[in-house]
Amino acid sequence: MSDEYTGQHRLKYLIVIEPTGTGFSACSPDLPGCGSTGATLEEVERNLQEAIELHPEGLREEGYPFPEPRTSSSYVEIPA
Repeated sequence: MSDEYTGQHRLKYLIVIEPTGTGFSACSPDLPGCGSTGATLEEVERNLQEAIELHPEGLREEGYPFPEPRTSSSYVEIPA
């Protein structure tokens, strides 16, 4: 995906956010080892965005390729 204003290639990763006893934790299934926490939803999303932006540098330093997004999500309904 390219940003229409800058022409820069952009990647879009699914993130999973879960409540904890002290706020929230978040990770992206496509980026093992990349996660974050925050006291609010806004904070955990902001923190994970920053972690994801820094993640490629760490992977390159270790000699690993940066994975392309491939995970999707869906819901199923069951009788209550």
